[in-house]
Amino acid sequence: MKSDALKFGPEAAAHRSLYNALGWTEEEIKRPLVGIVSSYNEIVPGHMNIDKIVEAVKMGVAEAGGMPVVFPAIAVCDGIAMGHVGMKYSLVTRDLIADSTECMALAHGFDALVMVPNCDKNVPGLLMAAARLDLPTTFVSGGPMLAGHIDGHKTSLSSMFEAMGAYTAGKIDEAKLHEFECKACPTCGSCSGMYTANSMNCLTEVIGMGLRGNGTIPAVYSRRLQLAKHAGMAVMEMLKRGITARQIMTKEALMNALTVDMALGCSTNTMLHLPAIAHECGVDLNLDIANEMSAKTPNLCHLAPAGPTYIEDLDEAGGIYAVMKELADAGLIDTSCMTVTGKTVAENLEGVENLNPDVIRPIDNPYSTTGGIAVLHGNLAPEGSVVKRSAVAPEMLVHEGPARVFESEEEAQAAIDGGKINPGDVIVIRYEGPKGGPGMREMLTPTSAIQGMGLGSSVALITDGRFSGATRGACIGHVSPEAASGGPIGIIEEGDIISIDIPNYKLELKISDEEFARRMAAFTPKTKELSGYLKRYAALVSSGATGAVLN
Repeated sequence: MKSDALKFGPEAAAHRSLYNALGWTEEEIKRPLVGIVSSYNEIVPGHMNIDKIVEAVKMGVAEAGGMPVVFPAIAVCDGIAMGHVGMKYSLVTRDLIADSTECMALAHGFDALVMVPNCDKNVPGLLMAAARLDLPTTFVSGGPMLAGHIDGHKTSLSSMFEAMGAYTAGKIDEAKLHEFECKACPTCGSCSGMYTANSMNCLTEVIGMGLRGNGTIPAVYSRRLQLAKHAGMAVMEMLKRGITARQIMTKEALMNALTVDMALGCSTNTMLHLPAIAHECGVDLNLDIANEMSAKTPNLCHLAPAGPTYIEDLDEAGGIYAVMKELADAGLIDTSCMTVTGKTVAENLEGVENLNPDVIRPIDNPYSTTGGIAVLHGNLAPEGSVVKRSAVAPEMLVHEGPARVFESEEEAQAAIDGGKINPGDVIVIRYEGPKGGPGMREMLTPTSAIQGMGLGSSVALITDGRFSGATRGACIGHVSPEAASGGPIGIIEEGDIISIDIPNYKLELKISDEEFARRMAAFTPKTKELSGYLKRYAALVSSGATGAVLN
């Protein structure tokens, strides 16, 4: 055990004196030390119940003979951070979470870890840490929120943001807006659609780092506490058998995650996080692979915001394992991969059934024969750009329109709210990338306003920033290189025609080659005065096309 050097023999007497100061008994000191990384706080709805999850994990670890020890990880609520300077501090926390977890785990000699994340950056940040540390590690999340109910329809956070757009457009009154405000997000948990948090929690099951149900069992269900106890027990079994994180997080497992991502129609943010996780595992996972996987992977689910079903519906239909079973039966995933159960994917899928073909389409009746995410290239995005194809209106899959150019999210939002955007326009928001933002802000506020105003089937948006998993429509993000790095998105002029062809993976600025070259030669990217952590982050961060990892 790694912790033995801190616990046994005369040379460890000073360490033991400090364990005594913690109130540990001799029996507890002799047990394997299991770190439980708690993302609990009182500001994120998806994390307010994590204290209960952590207590259940502790019980599971202790019952299986370990010594559970809790330490914290920070968490930002993207919904609360949305639409203001706070969103610059969302993506950047992914690396802070990974770094701080690495520091705590190695400084204190933990033998194993149980990660307890939930929202957005915590899941990938802790997966990155797990890969670095390569200890026996399990994941158990705080669980998804239940959907709200308004006028007989289920709702979520995206419904709330779109209601704000409808109110601005005069389509609903203040009383109806207030009703959405009170009912859209009815419980604790990660927001109820297939947004980034739920996408990443679901993919922990696919990668093999979370037990069945980790991504789908609602936060308020007692099954979630049972799952947490089993996660604590599972990590002790992994410790006994010598199963570590990198034995699970292989290239094959990550490719499985990308495949299921396509079938589920996950958040475009997975195209940032999966490459970053792969980077920590020593695996190359670039954006171009996404189109290869999409070409052979059918889209089986239309979860909110792409459709009317929610994570609770996916859970009742059999969850992620039911989706994996459909794909496995078609030979689309590698079922030989090891998982935290101590069994292979094939063994885990024995007896699994799809309980609701309306929620999880059978492999022979998909929503589309291609996956939910597409990566577009062209003279506007030489390194690539990302769109959630499954959430785009059919009439917007191919679109040409005049550019409406804005240098920040705030400028674009003011134009949308002021009624200055017309059907057919292509909104361009630049200088919001990893370096230029910095921090690559999500654009849920403008995309939701577009939908709420009834422009979702006629207006497109492209940005070197990114989108919330709650975004729907012809919204193309991660345009790389970004404007701040001299990317072509920086040379677009008001009124230029932009061509979007999602089926053929193209994003083009329709000007002559000579004019394109002239503008690029004359282009000097704008800079911003920065301070604090954002200044350091902007200096170190790589392109969105490579996962915005820190160099």
